[in-house]
Amino acid sequence: MKIIEPSFEIQDDLDNSSIAIRLEECGRVCYKSEDKISLDSAIPFVIKIAEHGHNSVLEMAVVTFQVTCHPDHVLELLSCQPKYLEIDRVDNGMLVTGSIRTFRELYVNHPHNQLVNDLVAGLAAKEPHLFEKIFDADKAIEADPQVSIKKMSLAEVEALPQELKIRHRYLSVRFFVNRAVTHELVRHRPCSFLQESQRYCRYSQDKFDNQVTFVKPMFFSEGSEEYRLWQEAMEETEARYLKLLETATPQAARTVLPNSCKTEIIVYCNLSEWAHIFALRTSKAAEPSMREIMVPLQLELQKRYPML
Repeated sequence: MKIIEPSFEIQDDLDNSSIAIRLEECGRVCYKSEDKISLDSAIPFVIKIAEHGHNSVLEMAVVTFQVTCHPDHVLELLSCQPKYLEIDRVDNGMLVTGSIRTFRELYVNHPHNQLVNDLVAGLAAKEPHLFEKIFDADKAIEADPQVSIKKMSLAEVEALPQELKIRHRYLSVRFFVNRAVTHELVRHRPCSFLQESQRYCRYSQDKFDNQVTFVKPMFFSEGSEEYRLWQEAMEETEARYLKLLETATPQAARTVLPNSCKTEIIVYCNLSEWAHIFALRTSKAAEPSMREIMVPLQLELQKRYPML
């Protein structure tokens, strides 16, 4: 049995990685298969994930476009009732931000929409593996010469005015917390999530040190009777879980695991939603274990984005 403190990791390194690398690093958290990452594993991983319909992984990377177009094109895009896109009208056009999943589904549902076609065509030209079996350049409609589309860099998104940056700048944070905390986090529906799967992870394996990891409860002081009772319960739970694994699958054995189990979860959303999360999860009425992790995260992000 292993006991750890809760923690978080702001995924700055992924902000400057390719889309495929970002998707692989996030996606492998679910299966704790990070050991399989290699110099050339990202693209095959993403293709396989897309083929199997694991769309939640494809939500872990967003792209922002600066579109110069006629007002009619804006109306045509909005007529598609696009889901999970951030769209803002700007001079001579608009800003459009969406995840890879969003652009894939938008094209599948509206392949003959001029603006949808032009957005996906530009992205697929540079990242064809993201749109395999969905976008065929030979069958796509011709680009409209009245439409100019530019994929914005992270630095350009950071330089946007505050009222636009808060909507188009996305941030991912990897949490190492107990499952009681993640049960509350996943209620923030505008976010995208990827979480360590107890269904697939077999904690009796060497890569987990053949033991279950638990998060230290902030409710009990070490050395107290309450802490002793909690630790005793976790030890008994671990023993029963490992015994079940001798004859049962991880998805069956996990039914005895408690909320104190350590889990990893990636939360990905724009700054506007992070502000909402902090408003709810750092208040005095918030669950104490949630405040324990969210207060320091808010203080860290406020150094970069005072609006948070």
